[in-house]
Amino acid sequence: MDSPPVCVDASFILRLFMGPDEETAWRLWDSWLARGSSIHSPALLGYEIANALHRYRRAGFLSLSSADLVLDAALSLPTRLHSGRELHARALRLAADLSLPATYDAHYLAVAEQFGAELWTADARLAAQVPDGPPPVGLLGRDG
Repeated sequence: MDSPPVCVDASFILRLFMGPDEETAWRLWDSWLARGSSIHSPALLGYEIANALHRYRRAGFLSLSSADLVLDAALSLPTRLHSGRELHARALRLAADLSLPATYDAHYLAVAEQFGAELWTADARLAAQVPDGPPPVGLLGRDG
């Protein structure tokens, strides 16, 4: 039997390296790998992680060398990245249907939907916007 796939957003990946929930995030991550789940994200994952690290660096929370290390570690994780016309079109529809302010979060939702995956996030706002799915959304710190 195949293990259910998982989708993660940038906020979840960042929590693996920059708590406060890093222990819980790693426990979830390790459990997914142990059961053989594939882990998915839209290709914008790297852009969002790099931007967040840049903002942390500008705010004085990280040195540039630390940001480089976190970026390298985050992008080395076994995450399958997805892009394409259909994904963007579905994200546009989801953003409209859910009245989202942008399509970034909708891309994660579209990937989760495409693979029948649960989306995991550390973004309480996103989890609140899709309280009953689909797709189901797990909030790090609440369900972890």
